[in-house]
Amino acid sequence: MASKKVSKVTLGTFIGMTVAIAASIRNIPDVAGSGWTMFLYMAVGAILFALPVCLIAGEFGSTFPENGGPELWVHNTLGNDFGFATSWLLWVIMFPGMVMVASALPPLIATAINRPDLGTSHIFTLIVILVAYWIMTILNRCFDMAKLTGKWGSWVGIYIPLVLMTVLGICAVVKTGIHPGSILGHFSAADLFPHSGDMKSLAFFSPIIFIFTGIELSSVYIPRLKKVSYYPVGVLFTLVFMVLLNTVNGFLEASVVSDAHINLNNIVQPVIVYNRILGLPSWINNVFSILVAIGVCIQLSAWISGPGKTIIPSARNGYFSPKFKFWKTDKYGDSPAVMLTQGIVISVFALIYLLVPGINAAFLDLVNSTNVLYCTVYVFMAIGFIKMRVKEPDLPTKFKVGNNFVAWLIGLVLIATIIVTLVATFSVGTLSDFIIVAVVSVVLILLPFWLYRIRNKNWKSDVAQLMKQAGLSDKD
Repeated sequence: MASKKVSKVTLGTFIGMTVAIAASIRNIPDVAGSGWTMFLYMAVGAILFALPVCLIAGEFGSTFPENGGPELWVHNTLGNDFGFATSWLLWVIMFPGMVMVASALPPLIATAINRPDLGTSHIFTLIVILVAYWIMTILNRCFDMAKLTGKWGSWVGIYIPLVLMTVLGICAVVKTGIHPGSILGHFSAADLFPHSGDMKSLAFFSPIIFIFTGIELSSVYIPRLKKVSYYPVGVLFTLVFMVLLNTVNGFLEASVVSDAHINLNNIVQPVIVYNRILGLPSWINNVFSILVAIGVCIQLSAWISGPGKTIIPSARNGYFSPKFKFWKTDKYGDSPAVMLTQGIVISVFALIYLLVPGINAAFLDLVNSTNVLYCTVYVFMAIGFIKMRVKEPDLPTKFKVGNNFVAWLIGLVLIATIIVTLVATFSVGTLSDFIIVAVVSVVLILLPFWLYRIRNKNWKSDVAQLMKQAGLSDKD
């Protein structure tokens, strides 16, 4: 049975969908934890990382507006094997990434029910992650969650709690100033940069830089846009919004929360401190926690649907056995088999909260694993972008980034930023953390190239026959 036609998306709705995928207040504790170096790290992340990604994705998305997103871009520029590897990586990024996102829920729920002690419990954290992820998976099977969350979800889960947090933070800092025992403490010009006397902020360099990862994932919705030109506008708007969101609130939190007590996966922590300073009732903490929990669930929903769409074209091109049914989609363009598979694997990844001592340590391992996988995709995109400009500079597009020199510059800046960021991150981590991240990353990066080599060449024709029998086309 052919899929039902889904209505076209307006610019306002698309911006909401992009914000739902990429923007979140859950990253604010990472920014706060870096202290005064947050300004340097956010500037580097926005200018040398996020902006090149947005520009490259903008031109790619306007040049190749078909279904596929980054997988299609890399496939068209670097070939079948790298295209498949990209679709694979964008999918498996979810395995550590969604556990990381969902880990913000336990302390929020614990605060909402007035049991803050549960927020640091490994068992409670694991249970909440599993329950939340599977509920959102079921909802995505039953409803067009992408459009629902783009219309109203961002207001409930991001904008309203963001305004509340910002206003409370400004009032608290105005009342007390920067607390001497806080992360910022006393200002020194030297603290604006990492230095030999204090290199611990480098542990936050990678999490801050990669706050912007995923900003290009909304490209999978390009076929649903009323105008292709909405895409670059949407991602650039989201970039500016994310810079302001994280820098302002990171500074406010770092002004009142101490380095020894910060909890990286507890976004409600600064609000609790603000309310204590201002003498406000504790129910504000409960309401804030509920709103942010909704926002986290919305982001989970967007990721459950978004990255999995990159696997569908690969399955239809014969890179997976037809028996997996990754090629089969529902009326919303999602693959039920992909959703089920990713849910099972993510449930296994969630066990890290039982295996790694310390909530913060487990959280940073998940962040860094996700970042390495994403970096690999961005390197593929940068190389493919440069190659496209060299080989086919006159391809028709509604959004073009300067001349070939500018294209080279943007691509090389992105690659260089990624290399420097990863080296800086692992230079200050522990050996066990490095081993965990390295093993996860190497296995997941090399596996698609192995799968590509062992694929059966009859799978593509078999899938085509099955799709014909099911009444599906490549546009479904």
